[in-house]
Amino acid sequence: MNVDLLKRLTEAHGVPGQEDEVRAIVTRELEGTCDLSVDSMGNLHCVREAAVKPRRGNAKKLMIAAHMDEIGFVVKHIDDKGFLRIQTLGGWDPRQMFSQRVFVHTKAGPVNGLLTYQTKPKHMLSPEEASKPPQIDNFFVDLGLDGRAAKRKVRLGDMVTMNRTFQQMGKLMTCKCMDDRAGLYVMIEAVKAARRHQVDVHAIATVQEEVGLRGATASGWSVQPDIAVALDVTLANDFPGISDQDQVTRLGEGAAIKLMDSSLICHPKLVEHFRSLAQKHKIKHQIEILPRGGTDAGGVQRLHGGIPSFTLSIPTRYIHTVNETVHSGDVDACVKLLARYIEDAHGGRYGYG
Repeated sequence: MNVDLLKRLTEAHGVPGQEDEVRAIVTRELEGTCDLSVDSMGNLHCVREAAVKPRRGNAKKLMIAAHMDEIGFVVKHIDDKGFLRIQTLGGWDPRQMFSQRVFVHTKAGPVNGLLTYQTKPKHMLSPEEASKPPQIDNFFVDLGLDGRAAKRKVRLGDMVTMNRTFQQMGKLMTCKCMDDRAGLYVMIEAVKAARRHQVDVHAIATVQEEVGLRGATASGWSVQPDIAVALDVTLANDFPGISDQDQVTRLGEGAAIKLMDSSLICHPKLVEHFRSLAQKHKIKHQIEILPRGGTDAGGVQRLHGGIPSFTLSIPTRYIHTVNETVHSGDVDACVKLLARYIEDAHGGRYGYG
C-alpha cells in the first residue's frame, strides 16, 4: 500500500468549492497515465482510453467518481475583538466540534486557530446550562489577534479546516478526512493498476459532494457515461455501544459492495458483477446497506434517462469527525476489486430487455 500517498491526500485541505490543493495532488499522480482537464466547476477529468478497441462501434464509457472536498467551514463574520464566526460546509455534528485546533486559510497562507464554544467554564455552569445541547452558531474561532489585525489578515469566505495529521495504529490509519480522500486513493491506484481494459475510463475527482453531489452531477452530464461507479467511505460502526444490526460494515472485512443508501439503489446487475468478480479473484468483501447518506453515484444515476450506477465503499469508523479511520486491508481490497472491474467492465450487460 502507498501509505505516503494516502497521508498526503488526507492531510491536504479543501472544503467544497476550494479543492485546489487536493486537485494538485491527484494531477501529479495521474499525469502520464491519463489525459487531464479541469472543467468550469473544478472537477478534474482523467481520461484513459480503451487499450483494446471493440470491433464494432465505440468503447463503452466508464465514469469513476471520487470527491475531493471535505467537510469544513468558511469565515462569515469577524467581530471587533478579532473572533471569527463560521458557516458550516457539510454535515457537522456539533458534539464533535469542541476544543479543536483549526487552520484558517488566508490569502497569505494558513493561520493557526482554536475552534471554541461560547460557554462558561465547567466550574461555573449550572446543571441547567450544562444540559443544553450544543448549537453550531455558538462556535467561534480564536486566532489570538485583535480585531484590527484579524480583519487585515482574514477575509470573509476564507476556508477553515481541522488541524489533524495522519496517524497509523497497527493496520488502521486515521486522519481528518478519509471521506473521501480514501476514495481518491482507490481511484488513483486502481486506474494505474488496470491492464488492457476495453472501456474508456473517465476517472473524475469531483468537487462539492458534501453539499449536494454537485460536481458529479455536472461531470456526469458532460461525460454521458454508459456506467458510473462512485468511490466513497461508508459507516463501520463496529465499536462499543452499537448493535450488530446497526454496524453497517466492519473494519478488516474487506471492500464494501453497496446495495443502497439514501441517494440511490445500486443497479442490481452491477452489484452482481462486483460480487462475482470479488468471488472469482478471492478479494475479501462485505455487503453494505446504508440507511442514510449518499454518494456521487446518486448524482449521476438519474441523468440522460438513467445510467447504471453503483458505489464501492471503504469501511470507515468515526465518519464526519477529525478521526476518520480505515483498515489498510479494506483499502487494498477496494483497489484490487476496482482494477479487476475496469478490466472486465466491457462485458457487463445491465439492460432489462
